[in-house]
Amino acid sequence: MSTEVEQVNTTIEFEAWPKIPRGILGDVVITEKMDGTNACVIIQNGVIAGVQSRKRMLNVGKDVDNYGFASYVMQNKDIFLELGEGKHYGEWAGLGIQKNPHGLDSKYFYLFNTRRWGSHHLPPEGIRVVRVLHHGEYSALTIDEVMNNLKDTSVSEGYKAEGIIVYFPKLDAMEKHTFEYSKGKWLGKATNCLGTP
Repeated sequence: MSTEVEQVNTTIEFEAWPKIPRGILGDVVITEKMDGTNACVIIQNGVIAGVQSRKRMLNVGKDVDNYGFASYVMQNKDIFLELGEGKHYGEWAGLGIQKNPHGLDSKYFYLFNTRRWGSHHLPPEGIRVVRVLHHGEYSALTIDEVMNNLKDTSVSEGYKAEGIIVYFPKLDAMEKHTFEYSKGKWLGKATNCLGTP
């Protein structure tokens, strides 16, 4: 009886099971969730190769422009090209978008990638980066502390905060926490993580 595995297909490549990280999550990056519309600028070979919303590619024009984002990008090509090669995801927020809960004076594009952009590496003029609220060790209390601080900050600054995005670098995973719909907007209004409806 042979103990060798029969080689039935020589084109199969070995693919190892990924390492599973231990239960310690390590550092997390928590940013403020902007209440606008998801957008992305794609730069390939030194040109703007595409502009998209969360669900589709965009064209300049009223019907598929995502609140004027595609038009804004094309009118400001030189600025966006400074971002460099790749897909640049962010939130298009401000006047005329989602009731503008942040009280912004115009529309702005907020980049999500705080590892690439932020105080350590400024984005091109006119493009913003989501605000980092916490970068450090994660614990069971971290979310509540950050949410409470954000609520206090937003009240003192006169705007309505939506919530936070928690990024776990070790897992390359994200999760969101919102004030109004902590269990997802499709489940109806629920008690949020602060314990208030």
